[in-house]
Amino acid sequence: MRRTELFLPTLKENPAEAQIVSHRLMLRAGLIRQASAGIYTWLPVGIRVLRKIEQIIREEQDAAGAQEVLMPTIQSADLWRKSGRYDDYGKEMLRIRDRHDREMLYGPTNEELITDVLAQEIRSYRDLPKNLYHIQWKFRDEVRPRFGIMRGREFLMKDNYSFDLDFAGARRSYNRMFVAYLRTYARMGLKAIPMRAETGPIGGDMSHEFIILADTGESEVFCDRALLDLEPPQADVDYSADLQPVVDEWTSHYAASDDKHDPAACDVPDSQLVTARGIEVGHIFYFGTKYSEPLGAVVQGADGERVTLEMGSYGIGVSRLVGGIIEASHDENGIIWPASVAPYAVGLVNLKTGDSACDDSCGELYAFLRSSGIEVLYDDRDERAGQKFADMDLIGLPWQIVIGPRGLKNGSVEVKARGTDQRLELSLEEVRTWATENLAA
Repeated sequence: MRRTELFLPTLKENPAEAQIVSHRLMLRAGLIRQASAGIYTWLPVGIRVLRKIEQIIREEQDAAGAQEVLMPTIQSADLWRKSGRYDDYGKEMLRIRDRHDREMLYGPTNEELITDVLAQEIRSYRDLPKNLYHIQWKFRDEVRPRFGIMRGREFLMKDNYSFDLDFAGARRSYNRMFVAYLRTYARMGLKAIPMRAETGPIGGDMSHEFIILADTGESEVFCDRALLDLEPPQADVDYSADLQPVVDEWTSHYAASDDKHDPAACDVPDSQLVTARGIEVGHIFYFGTKYSEPLGAVVQGADGERVTLEMGSYGIGVSRLVGGIIEASHDENGIIWPASVAPYAVGLVNLKTGDSACDDSCGELYAFLRSSGIEVLYDDRDERAGQKFADMDLIGLPWQIVIGPRGLKNGSVEVKARGTDQRLELSLEEVRTWATENLAA
């Protein structure tokens, strides 16, 4: 994409309304613009990042055996009355009436809707297990939306729901999602710490929040340093195997957020205890028959008896992750995107637009990169070099290729890594080889 063609309204100054780093940088880098309180329009660069995060999540869900569906944003109030949540949910739920005076709502979550689908279609234990997910916009009417997309009213969520015949099956489903989450965050360049979460009246220990570490995180985190050294499962993980040992390896180490940290119960030596800030980016939860029972999700078991399905739910804040990644990866100059989610793989900077040698070299390299399947943002604007460098650093692409008159006279261009001191001086031909080996999908 040529910068002269891209809709990318950057800002030089920090917006007064932005209180945290990710909100400031998303506004300054032209990723989003506010439509109303807690509701944002995603602009071209922002939507590219959002879609890449979404795709990583989708690939890992598919690999773990979950199947994608798409549920509506508007749901019937009748379903929520069956589960008992319609009156209990509170003012965060946006309630509406259609032209026939039927009570509807803009879905804040989807347990009722997906359970109703399964209740209508699944009849036998032979049809189990099932795990269905979707990636859909949701709405919760926060009384004080703040921090940009980190706590907005409208947000993109991946939520999925497992259905099993018994607790043993539900645990297997839970473990598969636990491992899939570890892999998902690792592919985004994030270190995620699973922390035991409250399970409410259900009890047990099958509820975990996933926290990424960031200096500007919303809560304080205490964890065993050994957790930071654990490597997530590799791409060839066997989801048909017993994954309990993998989950046990991660959950056996102490980890707690500030509201749950108990120094008396913490057996980790001070020298081994890490204290940091963290941001919640996912939550997995087993809730048994809480929804399947009132909504009639039952099947005939192998012995002919009727069995109420065991369920779990698994959420990832897709849009929230954009902010979370920025909070975890930025410097004083702007965003530093991990390569897997960057809007473009490389930024091509023409230091002197209008100079025939620079224009020709940049144009030829731009065409080569595009034909090689490499996502490139070409800054072809007639702007000062300093402005181009500042914008590239602000946007945060992993690599920059800089072409100027002086370098071309010496037969070289500069390749810079964003966020590090790594620089390469290469010929134009060497740049092509380097890009093919390092940037091609």
